[in-house]
Amino acid sequence: MKIKILDKYIVLKFLGTFFFALALIISIAIVFDISEKIDDFLEKDAPMHAIVFDYYLNFIPFFANLFSPLFIFISVIFFTSKMAGQTEIIAILASGISFKRLLVPYLVAALFISGVSFYLVNYVLPHSNSARIAFETKYIKNPFVYKNKHVHRQIAPGQFIYFESYNNFDKIGYQFSYERIENGSLNFKLLSERIFWDSLKNKWTIENYFTREIKGMEEVIATGFRMDTSLAFYPGEFNRRDNFVETMDTPELNKYIEQEILRGSEEVPFYLVEKHRRFSYPFATFILTVMGVSLSSRKVRGGIGVQIGVGILLSFTYIMFMQISQTFATNGNLPAWLAVWIPNIFFTIIAIFLLKRAAD
Repeated sequence: MKIKILDKYIVLKFLGTFFFALALIISIAIVFDISEKIDDFLEKDAPMHAIVFDYYLNFIPFFANLFSPLFIFISVIFFTSKMAGQTEIIAILASGISFKRLLVPYLVAALFISGVSFYLVNYVLPHSNSARIAFETKYIKNPFVYKNKHVHRQIAPGQFIYFESYNNFDKIGYQFSYERIENGSLNFKLLSERIFWDSLKNKWTIENYFTREIKGMEEVIATGFRMDTSLAFYPGEFNRRDNFVETMDTPELNKYIEQEILRGSEEVPFYLVEKHRRFSYPFATFILTVMGVSLSSRKVRGGIGVQIGVGILLSFTYIMFMQISQTFATNGNLPAWLAVWIPNIFFTIIAIFLLKRAAD
């Protein structure tokens, strides 16, 4: 019975401190965000209804989930070090409860938070992000400029396109080519100086083109000034920022990644990082909880301030490590799943070491 009371006490302490810290930091973040973006709101005449309901109402869950590992770590260290300072931890261990058993209510609370986080990041936040990102695009950020050069894509099985450059404002591609391959052999190729989107016809118009078609042993060559064509790609594909994948729930993201792999998109590593990040972040809750308990369960000289300082340092180290490893995945050859999970693997080793040290 005493153990159940203790479990309830720690779980309530954990969740209460976590949600209080979350509310406090979010309030401060909103104040700073308003002060930073107020000029954009006024300059672009953003409606108050859109600011409150489209942006900040969706900014809160995004910000809370993004920094939840940091809040969890600080919360655990704060209330556990306070318990240690009041000799509550010593009394618990002296009553015959082992340190590992003491961890159980912490892990139960961590399981609840990680479960909520997993559901939010995979199924709820993507839809709320859609309204937030749309607001940012319209009222805060500068117009998107497509800067990629020498774009190669597969738009359908055996069909490939190429742009030397593309202007997403005018929906014009320069030095365009289209190839059709069947049974491993090229049977059609089109070269064009320019291709543009005709919004009235909803078709691509090709100008100054040259075509070469192979029919068995015959070769047909043709040239022309203008031709309308229904190719299986659209201007919207070149008018999106990388973070648009944050607006897709996980089933939608998986389907989109399959399509982009087929097309040979160079952005696939970024999409894979987003996919694996949705699974790794909730798992980090357990790692940081164990580390927090292990660091703060003993009374130390300097009081709670030293332990919170160490906790903040480790938290920001984790976040920085996560960003660096993701950069290697998007700009290097490191597999996306490995890049996302390396920080968790590394900090799991640290957590095990700290746990053994604290249990001795």
